[in-house]
Amino acid sequence: MSINLNQLSNAVRFLSIDAVQKANSGHPGMPMGMADVATVLFKYHLRFNPKNPDWINRDRFILSAGHGSMLLYSLLYLTGYKSVSLEDIKNFRQFKSICAGHPEYKKGTGIETTTGPLGQGLGNAVGMAIAEEIYRKKFGSNFINNKTYVIASDGDFMEGISHEVMSLAGHLKLKNLIVFFDNNKISIDGSTSLSVSDNYKKRFEAYGWNFLDINGHNEKQISKAISKACKSNKPTIISCKTIIGFGSPNKSGKASSHGSPLGNEEIELVRKKLKWKNKPFEIPQEILDEWRKIGKRGEILEKKWQQTINKKNSKNKNVLDKNFTNSNLSNLENLIEKEKTKYYDLKPSLATRQCSMASIESISALLPQLIGGSADLSGSNNTKTNNSKIINSKNFDGNYIHYGVREHGMSAIMNGLALYGGIIPYGGTFLIFSDYSKPSIRLSALMGLKVIYIFSHDSIGLGEDGPTHQPIEQLTGLRAIPNLNVFRPADINETLECWEIALKSDRTPSVIALSRQKVPYINPTNTKENKCEKGAYVVNITSHESNLTIVASGTEVELALKVQERLKENNIHSKVVSMPCMELFDKQSEDYRRDILEDNSLIVTIEAGNIMSWKKYIKNKGLNLGINKFGESAPYKEVYKYFKLSEEDITGIIQKKLRE
Repeated sequence: MSINLNQLSNAVRFLSIDAVQKANSGHPGMPMGMADVATVLFKYHLRFNPKNPDWINRDRFILSAGHGSMLLYSLLYLTGYKSVSLEDIKNFRQFKSICAGHPEYKKGTGIETTTGPLGQGLGNAVGMAIAEEIYRKKFGSNFINNKTYVIASDGDFMEGISHEVMSLAGHLKLKNLIVFFDNNKISIDGSTSLSVSDNYKKRFEAYGWNFLDINGHNEKQISKAISKACKSNKPTIISCKTIIGFGSPNKSGKASSHGSPLGNEEIELVRKKLKWKNKPFEIPQEILDEWRKIGKRGEILEKKWQQTINKKNSKNKNVLDKNFTNSNLSNLENLIEKEKTKYYDLKPSLATRQCSMASIESISALLPQLIGGSADLSGSNNTKTNNSKIINSKNFDGNYIHYGVREHGMSAIMNGLALYGGIIPYGGTFLIFSDYSKPSIRLSALMGLKVIYIFSHDSIGLGEDGPTHQPIEQLTGLRAIPNLNVFRPADINETLECWEIALKSDRTPSVIALSRQKVPYINPTNTKENKCEKGAYVVNITSHESNLTIVASGTEVELALKVQERLKENNIHSKVVSMPCMELFDKQSEDYRRDILEDNSLIVTIEAGNIMSWKKYIKNKGLNLGINKFGESAPYKEVYKYFKLSEEDITGIIQKKLRE
């Protein structure tokens, strides 16, 4: 008995319908509508190997329309991935099930990225497509030649991030990127005509994309469009006219099939209409066997690829493997130690954004997988160095991307670069504009990706640009994100150490917040130890009998040292602590934390921003000195004085507190 496309597609549909119904929660309409497109893609075009989900040259399949997650889980189970069992599908949306409500990235499972917030998967896919171009240029098309396929919804294209990432993808002519637009004209509120009247063809062609329009339920049209897209010299969007809730007599084409179970009565009607006589979660063996054959085809494809590259150049294969395992990170400690010794002798006075640039220049010579960029602020963020080679549409043999004024898009693309494998992305903008990147930063942390965010102009110290550009609450907001290390280094030594930690943090993304204004070299001794690894350490102490501890981060460490000197002149002794990373300090042993912040000491914290994240350290008797209102336009020293963050003001405030 030969199995046709409808039977294969219906296996996807009914697994999705049954899982959503059992969970009494989920989105059945999208998997029902896009089952035909996904089946054609997996059967005839997608290169993947369920036995080796991390095959370097696999095609990437991204479900940007993450609400339709059962489409992905059904495909993974049917094609033979060990990560998703039938029991997992029965436990859709239940505690600890891999079949979560929206796809959650887990390496080696076939789930390539965490999606749900619309537009994010689309951005990740652009990053993956850029990564493929970089590796294809570096190692040749015999080694790397994969495609990146995306299923995106109406909602993905409503989100502003879609404009940012698709514009850049068109500019870079990412011909390996193919997006299926599930053009079903339905959103949660109802028809998309309630809120959208875009001419999609003109919009996407204006970005520099191909636009193909097909019937999303016609096997030949779907396959022909994919073949045409694969031969293109531009990214392609395939607009698939589909019926949401396909097969449902009463709910197809309606919003009622979007975000709710169909209900048992309606499911029985769907079974009759689509001639599916099987019980819930029951897939006829001959259909399952046909799906498993589709999965096994990938084993053959990978074997052929292995044979090809073994014949071509085994040395290149070794270099490729080293990139993907980041094995050359082992030399990083020696490099950082050497650089720290150099700057200990020079003791330069530099803005920490300049310190970061010096760090990047040294590190990028060691780590070719470091890919940088900036949202149109390269000269201000100091993310571009003498080692930077620009990536453009004609040449991907580089390590630096001009993202344009696209902070959110940049951040989602960096997640995609990291997800592809073998690349460590960093990208810069002003700290104030981290708000534009916040959803993608959160997903970096949720997925545990090694992504490094460079945020310069980190305080009122930027001065004349005024309150629109002076970050106040941004550090506090970033510190509230779980699994994100937020660094604020005080000098070149700390900047090097923060970069080292960020590069070694395999499962935690990093923010490095940097100053516009210059700071002096603060470390009194040269040491091999990375003091920033513990989050906080003692910079200077005027007497071990002191009962005052001044804690600061970044540029305010210099301020704390000046206050310490003034207090010493008045016979008030103190200890100055630099705290470049709260997250790391909070993970230290209780003994270490008490040694740094002693119980019998008056704790005073100084940071030119919101004080909320500092309150936990003062033990109900200290002082949090900072800013809880918006900044002012003026030269930065005047702004510090206005907010009573000058050394004179702080000295007076501490003296008054000690007299109480």
